[in-house]
Amino acid sequence: MTTTDNKGFHPTIDEDLPYIFIDSCMQAWPDADYANAHRHGVTAYAVTAWDPHATVEQALEGAMFWHLIARKYPNTLVVERVDDIRRAKREGKAAFIMAAQGGDFIENKLHRIEAFYRLGLRMLIPAYNRTNAICDGCLDRTDSGLTRFGQLVVDECNRVGVLLDCSHIGRRASLEIIDRSSQPVVFSHSNVKAIVDNPRNIDDEQIKSCAAKGGVIGVAPWGPLVLKEGSTTWPTVDDLVEHIEYIVQLTGSIDHVGIGTDMSLGTYPYHEHDPWGEPDYPNYTARYDEHITSDVRSRLRGIDGFSTYPEVRTLIDRLLARGYSDADIRKLLGENYLRVFEQVWR
Repeated sequence: MTTTDNKGFHPTIDEDLPYIFIDSCMQAWPDADYANAHRHGVTAYAVTAWDPHATVEQALEGAMFWHLIARKYPNTLVVERVDDIRRAKREGKAAFIMAAQGGDFIENKLHRIEAFYRLGLRMLIPAYNRTNAICDGCLDRTDSGLTRFGQLVVDECNRVGVLLDCSHIGRRASLEIIDRSSQPVVFSHSNVKAIVDNPRNIDDEQIKSCAAKGGVIGVAPWGPLVLKEGSTTWPTVDDLVEHIEYIVQLTGSIDHVGIGTDMSLGTYPYHEHDPWGEPDYPNYTARYDEHITSDVRSRLRGIDGFSTYPEVRTLIDRLLARGYSDADIRKLLGENYLRVFEQVWR
């Protein structure tokens, strides 16, 4: 596979987008082209900072890695406050928001949330697909909601300033987190279940509850979450627009939609199932694997018209053609997330 075909290597652009573009979920790997991370049109990447099922020691190493990247590459920075994102835009840098796709590293020690916030953690998915001490995952056989300890995790994240992210967790847990949280909550990379009935997508009640709390749903151009039942062709950017418009119509506003690409910088690892050992991973990728591609490194794992970062311009063009305003585009690409970050981060 050439770097052109490898989904982790993106074209560079000579002229930056006129918008702040925040990707609310992505991964980066050791061979990523960090020196050009600021030249893909993205202002801020919410990067999976460590393995979702990491021990506390592994999470600590992950946090330190991102500070080392920012030290080595002067075109990058680690986000501590909202102004860092705006500064990255002004200075032509790439900002990395440290995000945890799983709370296993917390174990039963609540104080670790504040400790990792001080190290740079700004977003937390409590459980990644499977159940842990905090709540159920979306691929587990149970849907029991938050544990008592999980309730305390929500309270502590609110106190400290960590944004709670409900992608990958169980349905009941997501609704209980939204209800308990005193701050907005997001789904960083989830699509509409009414359009594509995938266990990683979310239903109308989840969408409306998130919006009512002032949160944001990051729609994901990740193929398995966009491929419709019965379709055997590569999903397109127009299919993603359908998810955006559904949320806008359901909530009555563009104010609760963002973009969470689930893209990569660098070479995504080959693996038997999921790189983090999820036995049920094939259950929500099987149709895509059969009809489109099972190659996790392929650009075909994205969608036609938005499989690389610079192609966000195709999405912008489609939305403008449908009557969305420039102000709407600004909200979708970054301003909605900035609003939430300003409310939640301390």
